[in-house]
Amino acid sequence: MGNDGGSIPDRRDLVKSKPKAEQADKANQTRARWFFCALSKRPLQEPIVSCALGKLYNKDAIIEYLLDKSAYGDGEDICGHIRSLKDVKPLKLTPNSAKVGGKTDGSAHRAQFICPMNLKEMNGVQPFVYLWTCGCVFSQAGLRAVSSTPPPKEDSNTQADTTQMELANAELTTQLDICPQCAMKYKRSEDVILLNPSDEQLDDAIAAMTRRRASEPVKGKGKKRKAAPDATEPPTKKNNASSHAPSINPNIATASRAVATSLAQEEANRKANMSEAVKSLYGPKDGVKKKETFMTMGTFTRYA
Repeated sequence: MGNDGGSIPDRRDLVKSKPKAEQADKANQTRARWFFCALSKRPLQEPIVSCALGKLYNKDAIIEYLLDKSAYGDGEDICGHIRSLKDVKPLKLTPNSAKVGGKTDGSAHRAQFICPMNLKEMNGVQPFVYLWTCGCVFSQAGLRAVSSTPPPKEDSNTQADTTQMELANAELTTQLDICPQCAMKYKRSEDVILLNPSDEQLDDAIAAMTRRRASEPVKGKGKKRKAAPDATEPPTKKNNASSHAPSINPNIATASRAVATSLAQEEANRKANMSEAVKSLYGPKDGVKKKETFMTMGTFTRYA
């Protein structure tokens, strides 16, 4: 125990404590969500699109993924809910004119885009939203400040006031607001998508996406097939012709039948008054069919 050239072991040399679990740097996670594509992990470059869950992608990465699902290893986990380009929306972003260029340190890195309403940078500090109808991007506070819909009144003491407030809230949910940037109408309860939501807000975004897809009209596959004919009554050509025949004016049909009858009667009278010599031209006299061709039919020939 000393004075012999040895060493005295300490507790930390004899007892090994359990190492602490590594925690990801929240600042790096935030920077990765707002400055890099969620699929390709490359820096965001216009054109930039976003899905119904609020994730940011480079459009070329989405096209590459849709053409080849195995282009990215974790593509199905990140954007498996994207079926086509109709499931993403091109974003109309406002570039940051105060962006610092030429520096690579993280302290001097500025956001590429800002809110056009209050000029807040889109760097993850302020929550940002975009409108599904037009793709315009705003900060949540900036869009709320310029919203044209007034908030509902809170002073309701009687049952009538409560009913009026419920009707007012119902009107607010169905009323269409106007985008302050492009003047396109949108519905606040459905068309406002939060960018890069938290884990708790992601569940609400998934539920909203499910409701939106359930309300989409179902498109028929291919051309409509004709109804199967009845087995007891097979269709005939006459029935098909009569079903597709155009309608005729009854007056015109009656007149045409009368003309056809009069012509048939005149032809019968003409043949009745015809002499035997003329009748022999149209048929054999003794009733025996002669050997004729189309060139000698109805004419006299000694070889017949």
